[in-house]
Amino acid sequence: MAALSIAGCSKDDPQQGFGGRGPVPVMVATAIEKTVAQRIHAIGRVEAYSTVQIKSQITGQLMLVHFKEGQDVKKGDLLFTIDPRPFQAALNQSIAALNRDQAQADQLEADYQRYETLLQEHVGSQQQYDEAESKYEAMNATVAADQANVQTARLNLAYTQITSPIDGRTGNLILHEGNLVKENADTAMVVINQIKPVYVDFALPEQQLAAVRASMLTRQLAVDAISPGTKETVRGKLSFVDNSVDATTGTIALKGLFDNSDVQLWPGQFVDTWLTLSERPNTVLVPSQAVQTGANGSYVFVVNPKMDANIRQVAVGETIEGDTIIESGLKSGETVVTDGQLRVIPGGPVMIKNADVAAQRAAS
Repeated sequence: MAALSIAGCSKDDPQQGFGGRGPVPVMVATAIEKTVAQRIHAIGRVEAYSTVQIKSQITGQLMLVHFKEGQDVKKGDLLFTIDPRPFQAALNQSIAALNRDQAQADQLEADYQRYETLLQEHVGSQQQYDEAESKYEAMNATVAADQANVQTARLNLAYTQITSPIDGRTGNLILHEGNLVKENADTAMVVINQIKPVYVDFALPEQQLAAVRASMLTRQLAVDAISPGTKETVRGKLSFVDNSVDATTGTIALKGLFDNSDVQLWPGQFVDTWLTLSERPNTVLVPSQAVQTGANGSYVFVVNPKMDANIRQVAVGETIEGDTIIESGLKSGETVVTDGQLRVIPGGPVMIKNADVAAQRAAS
């Protein structure tokens, strides 16, 4: 009786699991398959697509300002009006001088033609003819100068109305109505930045230049920018690679061009920038904490439908945002242990503590 009792106690209790131990509680995740991008990170700075400093080309009193600071303007929109009256008077004076000299030129032309006819009929003298010709040509030169003066006066009058040369947004207004505007002053009256589209400037180490150039031969490279304020990703395209490496820093300058239709990027702003070199479709990923290292290399614990955890040797690639690429050894949809591996016996039972999390990961 005692021997039978001892023998009965020595058998494993089905409720105790593998080797007399209960199932090991573990955290798990599901291996997923998606397209993975090979990206390079850099800190970038937003730059206006074009910047124009508005200055006056004439000197005069500022009469009207036709915009508000920070206002969006279109190309050709009227920005400033300078007092046009002195320039209108100068134009009228130039036109009057032109008309006067043109009348004299007409009279001298008639005299010149008359002396030319008399000379041909051997009635007039050569001297009279030469004098008439000289006066006529001199007056023609005076008329040409008057015409140039009229054009200059018209141009100066046109400069009294300053229009926007680009689509953009106005900045701080330096001069207000009533101020005296100087011709080509050192300080601009206002600065206009074109922010649709914009550039994002960034730099990469020269060691990565070869990979960038190789990728550019096959496709248009995408550039993503993440604004610190919104944390939203804006996508653009690589538009510029500098023609030399900066010898001081050992970096190469690049620019991404962004449509910026929703104005998420602002000139002067620093942003996180990601340059995408290539994309790998159908790539298997697992959380990095699921990958363990042993004598035979990397491995993971795979949980089968019977809730047993088995060791699986895997070949791993690079780590991307907390996930590790599995080159071989694991398929999408398989469940791997992410926490509790130290207590797991190969082939032993486990108990999943986060089945809902694993299901959510598989669904995503």
